[in-house]
Amino acid sequence: MKKHWWQEAVVYQVYPRSFQDTNHDGIGDLQGVIKRLDYIKTLGIDVIWLNPIYQSPNDDNGYDISDYQKVMGDFGTMADFDELLDKAHHRGLKIMMDLVVNHTSDEHRWFAESRASRDNKYRDYYIWHDPVDGHEPNDWQSSFSGSAWQLDQATGQYYLHLFSKKQPDLNWKNPDMRSSVYKMMAWWLDKGVDGFRMDVINLISKPIDLEAGGQVANGPYVHQYLQEMNREVLSKRDDLITVGETPDVKPYDAVNYAGFDRKELDMVFEFEHMGVDQDPQLGKWRPKAYKLSELKEIMSKWQVELHGKAWNSLYWNNHDQPRVVSRFGNDTTEEYRVLSAKMLALTLHFMQGTPYIYQGEEIGMTNNYDFNSVSDYRDIETVNAYRELVEEKHVLTNQEFIDAAHRMSRDNARTPMQWDNSINAGFTSEGVDPWIAVNSNYQTINAEKALEDVNSIYYFYQRINGLRHQFPVIVYGNYSLLLPNDERLWVYKRSDTKQTMLVVSNFSAETVTCDLPELSRGHDVLISNYKDDQGTSIRPYESKAYLYHNRSVDQQRSAFEV
Repeated sequence: MKKHWWQEAVVYQVYPRSFQDTNHDGIGDLQGVIKRLDYIKTLGIDVIWLNPIYQSPNDDNGYDISDYQKVMGDFGTMADFDELLDKAHHRGLKIMMDLVVNHTSDEHRWFAESRASRDNKYRDYYIWHDPVDGHEPNDWQSSFSGSAWQLDQATGQYYLHLFSKKQPDLNWKNPDMRSSVYKMMAWWLDKGVDGFRMDVINLISKPIDLEAGGQVANGPYVHQYLQEMNREVLSKRDDLITVGETPDVKPYDAVNYAGFDRKELDMVFEFEHMGVDQDPQLGKWRPKAYKLSELKEIMSKWQVELHGKAWNSLYWNNHDQPRVVSRFGNDTTEEYRVLSAKMLALTLHFMQGTPYIYQGEEIGMTNNYDFNSVSDYRDIETVNAYRELVEEKHVLTNQEFIDAAHRMSRDNARTPMQWDNSINAGFTSEGVDPWIAVNSNYQTINAEKALEDVNSIYYFYQRINGLRHQFPVIVYGNYSLLLPNDERLWVYKRSDTKQTMLVVSNFSAETVTCDLPELSRGHDVLISNYKDDQGTSIRPYESKAYLYHNRSVDQQRSAFEV
């Protein structure tokens, strides 16, 4: 395995709309990101991933792009972006853009031309289909509820939209369309950006026979397209970072997308572990209790099956997921919130892969339980699901849906960053209404308070990031799961030829005895979220890592016999 800089990097995700408002309009902006660069750098970050900043009518918060080469007015100007890029690079921070090329906005120039007439030269930039028996071509459903097909009255055909009807899917079979995308990507790279996170990139190749319906992800030509993209654009620079968002993939798919010899992507985001607390039919809108053994099994499978073949991306949180301390941790008391946030950080970041920290995760921001009406939510997925499941199909009651939204809505991650205990949490000025309400717990959970406390979650993340940069075994060592059936403890080891590390994490509010022999030998703890070590007694939400120097293979083997 050839080593790459991005394997040793830590990425911080910024959702600009909710990060920092500097022009007093209630919406975060690029100058706000500039203002907080030192905060990000001090955390031990190498790369900033920016959610979309392009011109957009904001039907899906910027993932409906109307011009790929202009900055959304809400966020500032291209001059602001150039300043951000320059000041980030000056601090040794790289910038990764969000690339959204499965679809555009219906207000993009390409689509305006495409729908103008059936013989327009841009018609084939999108996926159009005649009606079948007077209705939609097939039964594909949009991820945002309802049919994935929208009838265009003027031309009498349906266009495909796997997401909002204002997000028509691009036709990747068209070489002119692909060339247009590659030129746009090259334009951003020429400006100096350092890579791309590619939105739902494994959906770009649709099944050959649309009438047959079926699975949309991982289509027949997706690898051909990505290898062409790599050849035409990505391979022109050897210092880029690329990660593909790929729903409905298994490890063998990831090896095809991000294998070290595939010449496609550097890594992918998988979602298998994000489904452990969701209903098979209603998904996130009927959340269920998860089993730790299942979560461990899934993530351990990815660790083992990608080792030496492809690279993992490690995440609990992003703009599409609820806050992890509320999901897999415990936010019911301040003590448990802090302990479990640290536990989740250590458990994830000491696995093999590039870790991603979502804004606010480093201070233990929680889900928002203040939203008690669908009118409080801004997310199109949440609003559409309410209309479908509560108002139209009556599958859920109003309260059942709100309870589910408290746990799973994407807006849990999108409430404004909590900077201090002033009005609006320091996100925007007093007297301004933020675009979405601030979580009411900002007076106790905020960055200013975290920076003043040496034992805060922020500084725990900083220590973890520093250790990752210091010890190659954390980055490159192999992974072995111990006690796979334990429903409270997650125990694993990482090892290379020189060192072995043991990580022990308690996912419960109970003190658990762990009878692994190495825990009673008085070894030094590399890092822990408690001030002392009680060996085999693992306290509520305790997480700790031991580091051993491998004096011989026999000693290493005996140390981990269970």
